[in-house]
Amino acid sequence: MTAWLVRHPLNAGWLWVGFWFAVILAQELVGAPTWSRWPAIVLAALPTLTATLFVLAATPRSHLQPVRESVLAHFVVRFLALIAAFIVWGVSLALGASIEAAIQEAGDHEERAVTGLGFTLLLALVPVVVAVLWLALVVRCAWFLRRLRGWRQVPTRTSGQRDVPAEFLQGRPGLRTLAIGLAHPGLLLVGGAGSSLLVFTLGRVDLTLLT
Repeated sequence: MTAWLVRHPLNAGWLWVGFWFAVILAQELVGAPTWSRWPAIVLAALPTLTATLFVLAATPRSHLQPVRESVLAHFVVRFLALIAAFIVWGVSLALGASIEAAIQEAGDHEERAVTGLGFTLLLALVPVVVAVLWLALVVRCAWFLRRLRGWRQVPTRTSGQRDVPAEFLQGRPGLRTLAIGLAHPGLLLVGGAGSSLLVFTLGRVDLTLLT
């Protein structure tokens, strides 16, 4: 492990992500097959995702609780979560009714045709739903990393902020610095969430029922 990499883990992470995103862009410009982009998407997010998994695995669950949170903030967050859940529920009802009507019309109201179109649509939606849930998980992890180690390349403990457990890679300080530097909320958002957005862009899922 080079000394520069240990001193500048975040810079190395940005260079790594930028390189693979440039590779993906070059593949798009030359018209490379879609399957050839997937290794670059995985490799772009691999270092920060791996470091994040190791850091979160070594962090006790008690660190999820805010160091300082007022009772008002607690109730406001729950209130906003209920509003968001109600909006999602309402939108799902409207979309469900619309999709059902479209499937019925596309299948000429024949039970076998409608069932086949329904399963086809379900299979087409699976990668989209998985990508959306993955995006939500990445955002959640990045939000926690912001509270755990902050935005600095080499985090420093501040008031109201948790800290990475001292037992994490205690016997290997260089590897510990590298892992914490790569487990950066901004780098995770760009690498992890960027890969999800590229899945949407490159997947080209066709959900059209009516022709």
